[in-house]
Amino acid sequence: MNAEFFTALEEIEREKGISKAYMLEKINQALLAALKKDHPTAAEALFVHVDEEKRKIELYIQKTVVEEVEDPDVELLLDEAKKYNKKADLGDTVNVPVETKRFGRIAAQAAKQVIIQGIREAERGMIFAEFTSKEHEILTGQVTRVDPRSGSVSIRIGSGSETTEAMLSPSEQVRGETLRDGERVKVYVVEVRRSTRGPQVLISRTHPGLVKRLFELEVPEIFDGTVEIISIAREAGNRTKMAVWSNDDQVDPVGACVGPKGGRVAAIVGELGGEKIDIIPYSEDPTAYIAAALAPAQVLDVTLTGGEKSCRVVVPDDQLSLAIGKEGQNARLAARLTGYKIDIHPETQADGGENEEDFVE
Repeated sequence: MNAEFFTALEEIEREKGISKAYMLEKINQALLAALKKDHPTAAEALFVHVDEEKRKIELYIQKTVVEEVEDPDVELLLDEAKKYNKKADLGDTVNVPVETKRFGRIAAQAAKQVIIQGIREAERGMIFAEFTSKEHEILTGQVTRVDPRSGSVSIRIGSGSETTEAMLSPSEQVRGETLRDGERVKVYVVEVRRSTRGPQVLISRTHPGLVKRLFELEVPEIFDGTVEIISIAREAGNRTKMAVWSNDDQVDPVGACVGPKGGRVAAIVGELGGEKIDIIPYSEDPTAYIAAALAPAQVLDVTLTGGEKSCRVVVPDDQLSLAIGKEGQNARLAARLTGYKIDIHPETQADGGENEEDFVE
C-alpha cells in the first residue's frame, strides 16, 4: 500500500467524483475483512493504520507479550516483541505489522469485492442525489433501445458521469408517437426511487407536468412569475387544456402563452407531436371559469348546483356536440381542469330534466 495506491484513489476522485476519504474508509473495511479471514481467532486484535502524509496503509495485529505462547495469533514471546518495541515487557501489548502478500487468495478476493462494491455504492449515491434534485423537471435524453415486444423505451438521461438508464413504459408514451434508437427526446422526471440495482428514475411523456415545464421554458412571463399556470388537464397525444392567470393587469396571460403570431404555443405543440392546446383565462368566479373551460364551445349559462362542486351548463343547440367534444373529450377535460361535475344541456331542453348522457365529471 504505497504512494501509487494513493495516486489511484486521487484519480478515482477526479474522474468519478468519489472522495478519497470515502474510499479509504471502504478500503479499511475491506482490509479488515481480509485480515479476519486469515486470522479468525484474532479478529478483535486487528486494525488498519492509514498515514496519508506518508502515503502508507499499514496493517497490524495487537499481540500480548507472554512467557509461553499458547495462541500465536494474539501472543508472542518477549524476545520477539522487542523487535517491534525495544521497551516491551511481559504483559504489554505490541503492534505487529502484517505483510499484505501473506493474504490468502480468498481473503484478497474478499477485499477486492468490498472495494468494488464501495465504488458502486458511491456512484449510485451520487446518481440518486443528482436526479432527486431534478424531480418534476424536464430532461433531454437519448433513446438507447426500443423493446419490440413490450414497447418499452430505454432512455439515457443525465450528463458527464452522472448518467443513468431510465425506462419509458408504454403507458407513459404519447399515443401514436414513435421513438427510434439514437433519437433525442424530452422527458418529465416524475420520481426517483432507491432500488437494489441503483437509482430508479421514473419518467413520462404523458404527465401534465411536461406541458407545464415546456411553457415555463418557452414563456418568459411564466418563468419570472408574472403569469401563473393554475391548472392543467391533459389527454396526451390529443388535447390539453391549461388555465392561466396574470399577476399584472397589464399582461394578458393567454396572449403571453400564445406568443407573437402564435410562435410560443406552436413550438410546444411541435414538441408534443401536434397535440392541441387550449389556453384559457382562469377566473375566481367559477361560472366564468367553467364557461371558459368549455371553449371552443359558446356557453349561454352556468348554474352551480348542490354542494358537491357540480354545475348545469346551457349551450346553443348547434354547440352541444362541440361542448361535449369527440367521445366526450372536451367536457371531460373541462371537468378535470375546473374540478366541477358538468351537466350540459342544449338551449331548447334547458327547462327539461337532467340528461345523464351529457353529465361529465
